Amino acid sequence: MDNKTNQNSSESIKKLAELIKDIEVAMMTTSDPDGCLRSRPMGTQRIEFDGDLWFFTSRESGKVIAIENDQQVNLAYSSPNDMRYVSVTGKASIVEDRSRAAELWSPIYRSWFPKGLQDPNLVLIKVEVESAEYWDYHSSKMISLLDLAKSLITKEGVVDRNKERHDKLSIHH
Repeated sequence: MDNKTNQNSSESIKKLAELIKDIEVAMMTTSDPDGCLRSRPMGTQRIEFDGDLWFFTSRESGKVIAIENDQQVNLAYSSPNDMRYVSVTGKASIVEDRSRAAELWSPIYRSWFPKGLQDPNLVLIKVEVESAEYWDYHSSKMISLLDLAKSLITKEGVVDRNKERHDKLSIHH
């Protein structure tokens, strides 16, 4: 990967981090095994964004079954007060890692996990961000921020899926 690609990737990570900072809840959309789409509010973990987003959940939740069936998810972030609307697409996985959970833990999660980090049902959802779009209310158009999947496959950079002209940045893990 050349320096320009690394720079674009770093800029994309920084831009997405800026767009979703201070938005505590994302709506996570999964595809159930029967094909129905389902959205649920999820608290995004407040750590430095590096291309992955993390969420706590219960091993027994429907979203775990959905993710095991289909790893593609969408996260919708919204902050109407300052006109920030972001749609993130990524590949989700269920992670059982107590040390990572301890890094992300906040006492607020005791409401869902009364046994804390010792709760046997506590698992993490890791979302590897593949692409994101945000609404630029100044220009009244959607801006494609990331298109990781295509750039990793082709090594040729990003292709505009909507065949519209707008700025593109990509993240490379």
